[in-house]
Amino acid sequence: MQPNALHADDPLLDRLNRLRENIGRVFLGKPEAVTQVLVGLISRGHLLIEDVPGVGKTVLARSLARSLALSFSRIQLTPDLLPSDILGVSIYDTATSSFEFKKGPIFANIVLADEINRTTPRTQSALLEAMNESQVSVDGRTFRLDLPFLVIATQNPFEFEGTYFLPENQLDRFAVRIRIGYPARDVEMRILREQPSQVALEALEPVMCKDDLLEIQDRVPSLRIDDKLVHYALDLVEATRDHEHLEVGVSPRGTIALIRSAQAAALLAGRDYVVPDDIKSLFIPTCAHRVVSKSYLHDGHTVSAEQILADILRNVPVPG
Repeated sequence: MQPNALHADDPLLDRLNRLRENIGRVFLGKPEAVTQVLVGLISRGHLLIEDVPGVGKTVLARSLARSLALSFSRIQLTPDLLPSDILGVSIYDTATSSFEFKKGPIFANIVLADEINRTTPRTQSALLEAMNESQVSVDGRTFRLDLPFLVIATQNPFEFEGTYFLPENQLDRFAVRIRIGYPARDVEMRILREQPSQVALEALEPVMCKDDLLEIQDRVPSLRIDDKLVHYALDLVEATRDHEHLEVGVSPRGTIALIRSAQAAALLAGRDYVVPDDIKSLFIPTCAHRVVSKSYLHDGHTVSAEQILADILRNVPVPG
């Protein structure tokens, strides 16, 4: 058996299953959203949770944070927030006659950036270097961030007044965009009766430590993916670049995110190899936020990026 192969009694796989179950105790009825969060986590990708208010975006992020024995900070992003409020600031110490750097909330393993589209582009861009390079630069000095490092940003796509929508270069930094949607009626009945976000969330205990998570993250790039599946991913990506209804296609960073996410999905499923469904299930979550669709078609109707990518999935042949 290869060193990266998984088996049913693998302790790391058991901890991943416990992590999934722990989040599911609080975040009810949306297992696909939980899977996508875990895919981003173990593939070292950042997450954008985008949906209407009140569907559990913050609950999902907080339940993940409480399930991991890692440092956590929450930044409530507002229009008056400054980059120094996120990164930190140098303060003059009269005792030593020198400046001392006070770290900001970005210096945590898991950072919840709540309502990222409500803060200014200048403050949004303060997250870019941290997300892309796991470091920040302040006053001419560079500070490394402790690994693992994960940014979970939330935003409401339908709130226009007083919002600053993320530009394409920042959206491209997020490995996965998660859409939650409304719960089914029976699930909403459970939410009303159990109030998990108020009761169960505070009672969650960590089920995975830092070393376990780092070991799992190290395994992901080693999972086997056949050349035919790599070409399949490239076919999907190239179809976005040539599509008549898209202004901008998926970037090479998006292709890497698709492959890494597929490998992470395979590991979550207990396999040490990727199958076509791993790529198909993550094509839209990893790529739809990276493309720019033309606002109107020739017949005057609008079409979303998700619809276009779903059409590409149907038309690109899946390898045998």
